[in-house]
Amino acid sequence: MADSSAAVGARVAQARESANMTQQQLAVESGIERTALAKIERGLRRVGALELVDIAGALGVRVEWLLTDAPAAVVAHRTRQDPDLELASIDKHLERIARDVAVVCGLVPSLTSDQLDARDLPKTGSEAEALAESTRKAAGLNPTEPVPHLVDTVARVGLLAFSMPLGAETADAASTLLESGAVALINSTNSVGRRRLALAHELGHYLVKDDYTVDWSVADHAGSDRTEILLDRFARAFLAPKLGFTRFWNDVRSRHDLRTAAVLTGSEFNIDMSTIARRLLELELASSDDAQNIRSVRTTKADIVEYNLKVTYELDGTTLSSAYVKSLLGLYSNERLSAERTLQLLLGTFDRDDLPPLRTVRDDELWSLLQ
Repeated sequence: MADSSAAVGARVAQARESANMTQQQLAVESGIERTALAKIERGLRRVGALELVDIAGALGVRVEWLLTDAPAAVVAHRTRQDPDLELASIDKHLERIARDVAVVCGLVPSLTSDQLDARDLPKTGSEAEALAESTRKAAGLNPTEPVPHLVDTVARVGLLAFSMPLGAETADAASTLLESGAVALINSTNSVGRRRLALAHELGHYLVKDDYTVDWSVADHAGSDRTEILLDRFARAFLAPKLGFTRFWNDVRSRHDLRTAAVLTGSEFNIDMSTIARRLLELELASSDDAQNIRSVRTTKADIVEYNLKVTYELDGTTLSSAYVKSLLGLYSNERLSAERTLQLLLGTFDRDDLPPLRTVRDDELWSLLQ
């Protein structure tokens, strides 16, 4: 979209509304007269470069946000929303990440080039299992083994995963399509098992090309629409494949009591107790009473020591897709991005000292450039 006064003004108004600010509040924070700001938002007055910087600073967004449109799926989602409905915090963070990834993809097209073609939405549990099996194969996974590094695995099929601690009062996860590939944001306030399940669920949405989704209480969709229930089933099957999960459970259950078997299974597949219980029921490996007992099991520090359990911190705190980080560091090393810009795009996960040293140009190379 051309950077016309009307387009810039519309983006300023949208950003202001997203920040829950009135025109008067923005005028005070930016140092621009309210009447002038009103004309800017209506496209009746051009906005100067310095004014744009002041407005962006007051809104807590980067100047480029006011000069370029958000990814199409984000814009479409925003258009569908009730204008009086306050967006969940996860929406705002997902839009920022989607914009950032779109910028990097413009410089490194290969970042999301390994996307999969759209899959049919599963209509039965068997179809959800089959979708999980085919997706595992496309991602290069062994058909029976756990998924050791889920973030890297989904990146191999075009979904870039990020996490942030957003609190217990917002959604578990959200995702949106880009022109190529997609991004997912996981609420890292939740336990690691629930975080991984949420990402696997967003992978399902990406596979069937849902343009924008916000998921509350993943794995608790019993009263939800059937699509969410089946994508929950897909997520469990992706993380705990039928054959491998069945073999492992039958083995540990033959040697241990129910609680210990559940603890060992949770560690092996890096899933939570609720997911184990549901998986056992859908594969007819346990009774409803046993499944209910498993839901109340908690892995303790003593369990970790006694059974030498694997402990993972995947999607803990604020994390970025490693493929995205590698692309950014490559752009910085090749001096296509400044240090300041690179650190902005790394969302505070790096300090200046964490950036790689830039290559020193030799005298003979410098002279060759000047000739």
